[in-house]
This record gives sequence, structure tokens and C-alpha cells, in this order.
Amino acid sequence: MEVTVKLFAVLRERAGTRELTLDLPDGACVRDALESLGPLADGLPLVMAVNREYADADAPLSEHDELALIPPVSGGERAVFHVRVTQEPLSVEAIAREVRNPAAGAVVVFEGVTREVEALEYEAYVEMAEERIAQILGEVQERHGLTGAAAEHRVGLVPLSQPSVVVAVSAPHREAAFAGAREAIDRIKAEAPIWKKELEGGEGRWVEGHVP
Repeated sequence: MEVTVKLFAVLRERAGTRELTLDLPDGACVRDALESLGPLADGLPLVMAVNREYADADAPLSEHDELALIPPVSGGERAVFHVRVTQEPLSVEAIAREVRNPAAGAVVVFEGVTREVEALEYEAYVEMAEERIAQILGEVQERHGLTGAAAEHRVGLVPLSQPSVVVAVSAPHREAAFAGAREAIDRIKAEAPIWKKELEGGEGRWVEGHVP
């Protein structure tokens, strides 16, 4: 059976292509595909996805499946990354400074603030959230050609009108910067393990979400 393997960042550079086609036996799994690639991924901890769904090494593969191999951000092309999940108040100006550089002709900043309720209370699996956000920024940088990407998310109590999340990106041109910022914040909200409770009149209610 044929399986398409998509490669990003350092893997793409090593292979000299963005995509490979593997001929695997029926009943093969992700582990078999990795082994068939030989030394291509040596030394890189990878995240795998089958048909755009995260998968482990034992996940089965079928004819015409798409297997994406996602390397860590540090293995990618040169860019500025900054990620933090913190209880401290967020500074839009400080986060924007993280992405400014001579190659950037555009900087776009998104600031998400508490609205309509007295406060929001955020809880996070901090270590996993920071790793996931870093991975998102790396993928967004690769897709849109960004020169810098930064994101900070607050945990704990965030009063009315204060920022709970700030995303900043830079790029040579504004189209890429706008698209990169939009994708980054949308994916952080959808994929990072962070939960939100609305507080009003001394009572709280967890906001319904979905499985990442």
C-alpha cells in the first residue's frame, strides 16, 4: 500500500523534499513507516499525525493515508520564538518586542481580554501547554514564512478588561503576518490544554470546550 509522508523544517531540509511516498505492506503501522525512512529522523523527537490526527507509533496505516512528521521547533528554520504560560500580568509591548527584527516588515499582535464577566479564572497543564504552543508557533512559522512568533497565556485570575492571551508574529509582508497570527491564536485556543472558568457574583462556571 502507498502512504504519503509529509516533512517539515529540518526533516524537509534533510530529505530535500516536502513529501515522500512509501510502499508499505498491508497492516503496517506508523512505526514501520518510520523504520523505512532509515536515518532521516535520527536524533529528532517527533510528533506524528495520520490524516491530520495525532497518532502514536503503533497507529495503523491504510492505503493512501497521509503521515505527517513534525519535528521540534528548535530543529526548524531560523526564527524567533517565545512562549510562556504564567500567573503574571501580560505586557503586549514586551511580547511584541520579542518578534521585531530587521527582516520583518510587518508585526501583528492579537490580545484576548476578559469581557462581560467580573473575571476569568484559567487553569493549565503548564508544561504541556507551553510545549504545544511552541509546536503550533513552529508549524505556523513554517507555513507562513514568519520571521518571529511569540505567545503568552495567563493562568489564575484575570480581571475584566485585562489580557489573558497575547500572540505576536512578524513577517516580511502584512498578508503573512495577519494569516500567521490568526492561525496561531485559533489553534492555541483549540489545542492547548488550558481551561477557563467565568466568575460572576461570587459564582463560577467552567466554559464548555472540546477534545483537542
